[in-house]
Amino acid sequence: MIRKRDIIIKGFSKLLKEDKLKLVAEYFENPGEVIELLKSFWHTDVDQQKLFDEFSENTITNFIIPYGIAPNVIINGRNYLVPMVIEESSVVAAASAAAKFWSERGGFRSQVISSTKIGQVHFSWKGATTILLGLMPQIEQRLREAVKPITANMEKRGGGILDISLVDMTDKIENYYQLMVSFETKDSMGANFINSVLEEFGQTLTVFLSEQIQLELQSRQCEIIMAILSNFTPDCIVKTWVECSFEQLDNIDENLNGEEFARKFEKAVNIAEVDVYRATTHNKGIYNGIDAVAIATGNDFRAIEAAGHTYAARDGHYKSLSRVEIDNNLFRFILEVPLALGTVGGLTSLHPLAKQSLELLGNPTAHELMMIASTMGLANNFSAVKSLTTKGIQAGHMKMHLFNILNHFKASEIEKNAAVEHFKDQKVSFASVGKYIATLRR
Repeated sequence: MIRKRDIIIKGFSKLLKEDKLKLVAEYFENPGEVIELLKSFWHTDVDQQKLFDEFSENTITNFIIPYGIAPNVIINGRNYLVPMVIEESSVVAAASAAAKFWSERGGFRSQVISSTKIGQVHFSWKGATTILLGLMPQIEQRLREAVKPITANMEKRGGGILDISLVDMTDKIENYYQLMVSFETKDSMGANFINSVLEEFGQTLTVFLSEQIQLELQSRQCEIIMAILSNFTPDCIVKTWVECSFEQLDNIDENLNGEEFARKFEKAVNIAEVDVYRATTHNKGIYNGIDAVAIATGNDFRAIEAAGHTYAARDGHYKSLSRVEIDNNLFRFILEVPLALGTVGGLTSLHPLAKQSLELLGNPTAHELMMIASTMGLANNFSAVKSLTTKGIQAGHMKMHLFNILNHFKASEIEKNAAVEHFKDQKVSFASVGKYIATLRR
């Protein structure tokens, strides 16, 4: 007997949304309830739902993730309410706690070091490298002329193509070369712009080389393998930091004075410099904050993370993206991270909540949004390391996770209120909450 799940579905993308939904529901024991559940997440505004449907493909419903706010985020003297979209307990609370802590100690400081992005045309060519190098001035002129209609508007905004260079990769793969192209895309993340330019470059390069009249070139045709931006942006860097005297760190922990806390904190961060297992979790905490801002503002958090993790391994081993500097009586905690963010284009203006997020942040430029996102990464990192080096991560995390556990047991509001009071001075665990709820119900 052929199981339903083993049947290959043909033409799914061509079905109407209702028919897709019905087909998917047939894979459940209770299709009617499944359809009702999925439809309950549709937007009540038909036009709004149609907009959501067109963001992606084969859409049958919406998936809701909490939209929270971290207040009191002081960056370069300016106070922000920062929107954060994330489903993980304690992330927004940790960011808010760090923001409040540092608001009383001068706030966060941040600067964009550079905002250059990279694209590549990958191609193969059997001729001598010297020939290509000799032709590069002509090739670059031809390439720039070919994309003028594409780059005109970006250049008006102060962006465009910064540099074009030939990279010889024939020692890695036979006959393999790259055109390495650097871009400035201003307030746009720029992926579509960059890819459009690169694809035109590929076509132009092929035509240019085929037009050469020398027999030497005619027998060595150019083959474009692919033309695409790189999500690794090592020259699109933002630096964010906090600093204060040892005395201002007193009373963080009853067992440590300010200097003892600073030096223990430093050791914890240094461990993430040398141990890849710790570094992975350490950097994940940074991206709890960065991703939450990226999603809230309609940016590509997957590209941002890919760049960051590659950057963390740029010296040959994966390590912490943040670091501690202690100079005499001064504690400084620093994050340097690649962040290619945009405030125009893509979902930033299409998704109503992304648009609202940017308005809440004061309609920032891309540079300003880079500083805001990196600040939330550093804020979360500070809270996590502070907890780990003092009372431990689980005490605070499980308190925040309490409601998730209570919801698992389908606790009533009365039971929830009682549990919150009970666990004020008790350790929270799945087992302990379950036992307490069972006791209440008896």
